[in-house]
Amino acid sequence: MAFALFGATAPEGVVWYTGQFYALIYMTAVLKINYVTVYVIMMVALTIGSLGFIFFGWLSDQIGRRNIMTAGFALAIITYWPVFTWLETFKDSPVILTLLVLWLVILVTMVYGPIAAFLVELFPARIRYSSMSMPYHIGNGWFGGGVPFIGTAIRDFTGIALGGLIYPMVISAIGIVVSLGFLREPYHRVKIWDEVGGAPPLVPDQP
Repeated sequence: MAFALFGATAPEGVVWYTGQFYALIYMTAVLKINYVTVYVIMMVALTIGSLGFIFFGWLSDQIGRRNIMTAGFALAIITYWPVFTWLETFKDSPVILTLLVLWLVILVTMVYGPIAAFLVELFPARIRYSSMSMPYHIGNGWFGGGVPFIGTAIRDFTGIALGGLIYPMVISAIGIVVSLGFLREPYHRVKIWDEVGGAPPLVPDQP
């Protein structure tokens, strides 16, 4: 459960909250971009970017889940600082802002698209729900939910304008180390119905 938390759900949570909520707050409260403009940017980026959930979920079925999520963590570390810098540089260009936010949303889909299947396949059936529920909700609720508050606190403490990005970048770095070091692959080849000696359901509501 600790490996699932620090190697998957905590970094997934901070990437998710940074790509959507922190970006929203940053554009409205820090850059003072028009409220309506920001919400149109978010709407367009989220609508287009949401296709990534389907794509990366499908891709994880083909090549595995951990490495896609880990790549998302790594790309977040590499690109967060320049992307948020460019948000300020191009704050008068809605088109460029939309493309930048779209990139942030794509990162969200990389780490979030495979996470549900990853957690299901990580634990055996007899302890699955409690084992996957706790790291998922702590990772998203506490680590992810703490992004706006903790990020703002770090920015105020350091005096660095983009200091709030330090928090999600550090958690993402921890996620890379833990996932590569302690989470085995390939999980996508786990057939969870084999644990109960049955065949896969033909329809979703078939027992």
